[in-house]
Amino acid sequence: MKNESFDDLRPYYDEEIAPAMRRIADSEYFSTLFSFVFPDKEMEEVKNTIKTYRSVKEFQTQVMEAFNAQVISRSIRHFSCDGFQDLDKNKRYLFISNHRDIVMDASLFQYLLYKFGHPTSEITFGSNLMISQLIIDIGKSNKMFKVIRGGNIKEFYENSLRLSRYIRYAITEKQESIWIAQRNGRTKDGKDATDQGVVKMFYMGSPDNPVKALTELNIVPVSISYQWEPCDVLKASELYLSCFGKYVKKAGEDLNSILTGITQPKGDVHISVGKPLSEDDLDPLAGLPNNKLNMQVASLIDNRIYKNYKLTCNNYIAHDLHSQTERYKSKYTEEERLLFVQRYNEVVASKVEDKNMLSDIFLGIYANPVGNVPD
Repeated sequence: MKNESFDDLRPYYDEEIAPAMRRIADSEYFSTLFSFVFPDKEMEEVKNTIKTYRSVKEFQTQVMEAFNAQVISRSIRHFSCDGFQDLDKNKRYLFISNHRDIVMDASLFQYLLYKFGHPTSEITFGSNLMISQLIIDIGKSNKMFKVIRGGNIKEFYENSLRLSRYIRYAITEKQESIWIAQRNGRTKDGKDATDQGVVKMFYMGSPDNPVKALTELNIVPVSISYQWEPCDVLKASELYLSCFGKYVKKAGEDLNSILTGITQPKGDVHISVGKPLSEDDLDPLAGLPNNKLNMQVASLIDNRIYKNYKLTCNNYIAHDLHSQTERYKSKYTEEERLLFVQRYNEVVASKVEDKNMLSDIFLGIYANPVGNVPD
């Protein structure tokens, strides 16, 4: 693996940052993007400063920290976390997270790693999102590596195998942690579940002893919760339309979701780092057929994500509305209930054929996590 090139997948090296910064600064969209990150600075000043950056660390600490700080200030009421203090700063991990927002899940997680004095991790970057040189430059300067989407069965297998090898190489040889979502694409219905194919991919590059291969990656489940689900209206619309046939994304839809996820009010946001999957967790699974191993490991990850997931008032309100009960009435105020009902009414007022179906979908996005999280 030491001699295998991953140049088509990997993030930028430091020596590639200077030309990337020049391309970013000279982009026609620079002023629009960076007026959000640096609202109090003159654009020419920002442009000249960015052109001086020569390392990934500079870009992350000067630009991405400012970006996350703006998101937190403008769109989050209360931002909390736990578990970061228990991570070993000398270890590298494979962080596997539930996935609710295209950008903010990983971005806020990196921000907290940095704030707690840990090295930032590399981040998966779907090839479907690499839609322009500007986005590629921002992503790869922010330690993002490409995950190739699509292709036939043979191509899918070959891409998964290379991804598996790269992740193992990054953790064990480059000494970089990795952030990856528990499934391909965001959870849109509130039912976080680890794709067993993702677990299989983790050890594809070292198949002789899957349990040993998984143990070496130091897998850490991560839970993120939002009071206001990112892109909730867009997700509800997609799920509704999917009930009447295969949903086909429109041009620019991913970009719209990215921008909505960044700017939409999020209310309370919580990120929890779970307990790593240890030898004691994984050794008893040795000898299982691969399909059962994948299922058991996915279950271990899910249970820790559920255990650490922080339910918000909106989850309880939606559950009570959906079940037409007041079971969780003590978990929210009347003011919080009215605010949620107002948004719910706006969504259900959409010009759709089956309002009951849209109602079930929208409430389910918020209510479903209640059934996952142990009392």
